[in-house]
Amino acid sequence: MKNPNATVTSINEFNALASSVTTIVVDNGVSDPEFTELDLTRFTQLKSLVIGRHSFAYVETVNITGLSELESVEIDTRSFSMWDIFHTDPNRHFYLKNCPSLRELKIGYSSFSEYSVFEIENVNALESIEMGGWQFAYASLELKGILLSQRVMTRPALSQITHLW
Repeated sequence: MKNPNATVTSINEFNALASSVTTIVVDNGVSDPEFTELDLTRFTQLKSLVIGRHSFAYVETVNITGLSELESVEIDTRSFSMWDIFHTDPNRHFYLKNCPSLRELKIGYSSFSEYSVFEIENVNALESIEMGGWQFAYASLELKGILLSQRVMTRPALSQITHLW
């Protein structure tokens, strides 16, 4: 089912986005075997990122770094995944760093299930991390430079969680 609020319905549309956009809503099922890196650093005014279900299956590296205006990231079910929850791929990495306004990170069920690296660093406004299960199933969660004393995080106990600061 398509998302009527989507601003991006294909990889070509994503690549054509102006760097000044403030909101990106990716439709369900947007993927391409040739598109293997999602680097959002050019979107310097981005405030909200929403990614639909079953999107970006072939992406090996997600880089959300240095976005000072970013406030929320929401990734729906089974995105950034080949749906093989029983294996990890050492070449698949997720980085969320230096986004000082980010308050909310939501990741749906079975997204990033084969990723081996999950790093969150210097996102000090972060108030909540919500995960639906089976994402980053075999990766360590590294939280660097984050004060969690007033934060809420939910994640199934399957994965190891490492605090480094």
